[in-house]
Amino acid sequence: MIIIIGAGLSGILTAYLLKKEGIPFKILEARNRVGGRINSIYRKDESPIEMGATWFTNQHTNLIALLEELEIESFEQLMDQSVFYQANATAPAQLVQIPVDGSSYRISGGTSNLINTLVQKLDSTDILLNQSVKHISLNEDGVVVESEKQFVGNKVVLAIPPKLWANNISFEPRLPADLMNVALQTHTWMEDAIKVALTYREPFWEQENKPGTLFSNAGPVTELYDHCNPERTKYALCGFVNSGFKNCSFSERKEKVINQLESIFGLSVEEFMHYEECVWSKENATFHASGIQLFPHQNNGNPIFKKSLFDDRIIISSSESASVFPGYMEGAVLSAIATANKIIKGQQ
Repeated sequence: MIIIIGAGLSGILTAYLLKKEGIPFKILEARNRVGGRINSIYRKDESPIEMGATWFTNQHTNLIALLEELEIESFEQLMDQSVFYQANATAPAQLVQIPVDGSSYRISGGTSNLINTLVQKLDSTDILLNQSVKHISLNEDGVVVESEKQFVGNKVVLAIPPKLWANNISFEPRLPADLMNVALQTHTWMEDAIKVALTYREPFWEQENKPGTLFSNAGPVTELYDHCNPERTKYALCGFVNSGFKNCSFSERKEKVINQLESIFGLSVEEFMHYEECVWSKENATFHASGIQLFPHQNNGNPIFKKSLFDDRIIISSSESASVFPGYMEGAVLSAIATANKIIKGQQ
């Protein structure tokens, strides 16, 4: 029995690959949902909006291959060549031309379509939600994982960000000191992010010949993009809020966001159907405060995460551990493939 901790992309994909080989497993997830940092919000007659992972590029070949295997379509992100740019808080937004510097893509049906499709390939009993792992111990027979329940297996996969298992899980025997030090100083992708999205009945920006793209040095919104569905029958705008606004209340932050967007796009901004946001630093299953300031992607892909632990009875996974594109969906896919291959090889 392989015990996988975390039902994000790396954990779910590892399970999918193991299932194809007939290797038994259980996934333990602290949240009450699957997906981890992939979280699409669905409402009837509205475009799916992304509170987490959203975009990928042609360089992300393993993710693209997975989408093709699962017969999931993708589409190119609409990018305006003329965009709104706000240099500072005292300057009005201006229209500026930007170069077309490669394309980015989104997953049709929302990024959670990938997670949901993988989950459908598993048995409903394979995934246990609301299981916060607190302790992992090794004995002669294998590994014992303590959460709300006790689970026994022969290997455990840490498919959550290193900083989380380093802070939240105790190990017996203890993990190497050098590994723990690096893990505690490994930045978790999305941990500082605030995503925001607004859905609309009509694409007012398109109808008013305005770009749906905004870049701002002032904030609170720092980036905003057209977030319509690929058929362009459901309409939304989605982007990022400066993390410095995380201590505002929901209503305060919403008011600041709407005021900023109204000053740029006009009164039509207020005609939204729904306003959604996610402050990832308030997600305990993603965020843990660091003792020191970490820069983005710090220690992501560090070679120490590839080292064998206790004869591969503890395997480090997650996007942050990938040697290529760590911290992105591509990194999560690569990490899952490497982890599954290691387990499969050990079974032979």
